[in-house]
Amino acid sequence: MLQTVIFDMDGVIVDTEPVHHYAYFEHFKELNIEVSAEMFATFTGNSTKNVFQKIKDNFGITTDTEELVQRKRTIFNKAFDTKEDLYLLDGVEDLIKNLHQKGIQMVLASSASKVTINRIFNRFDLHQYFSHIISGEDFPQSKPNPAIFNEAVRLSNTPKENCIIIEDSTNGIKAAHASGVFCVGYKSLNSKKQDYTLANIVIDRFEELDIENVLG
Repeated sequence: MLQTVIFDMDGVIVDTEPVHHYAYFEHFKELNIEVSAEMFATFTGNSTKNVFQKIKDNFGITTDTEELVQRKRTIFNKAFDTKEDLYLLDGVEDLIKNLHQKGIQMVLASSASKVTINRIFNRFDLHQYFSHIISGEDFPQSKPNPAIFNEAVRLSNTPKENCIIIEDSTNGIKAAHASGVFCVGYKSLNSKKQDYTLANIVIDRFEELDIENVLG
């Protein structure tokens, strides 16, 4: 029986990827480095801190990681605050309200920073629906490490067999698989170059998710 749904945020609830992409590449210009599209795709599902740790390793940058994170965050926040065409992904608001009405617990487990999560949740008034919000910045390793999902299950106080995770990225799906929790792979129009092989089921639209019978 389904008791808890654990959501990723970026690419599942809202698509802030264009804003993140802009902020990262503006920062890469400042650092005078060229990050290929292929390399950037491998960062999906990673925290900003982990992204810059990989950037430092690949390009020999010696700047303090926290300084890099804060600069990118500054660029992101300025772009986010001026971007009017930022919406919840199609169908997710109805799904969230439906789960809430049915008394199913919802937990957010996102690689995004707490600041970014709060910006999104305040903008779309989502705090009322989620019992716990977990940020990847609290974990030394990003997805595909399952630590963030293990913590989500622990905080939910629900047996993992009564939980599902909704993820859209290769790294997130790998993390969900490693946690042993049933994973719904969300393959939206925004998904690019992601691998859904390890997902238990794959959906293109949230309307396809059969809440009553998803766990069989």
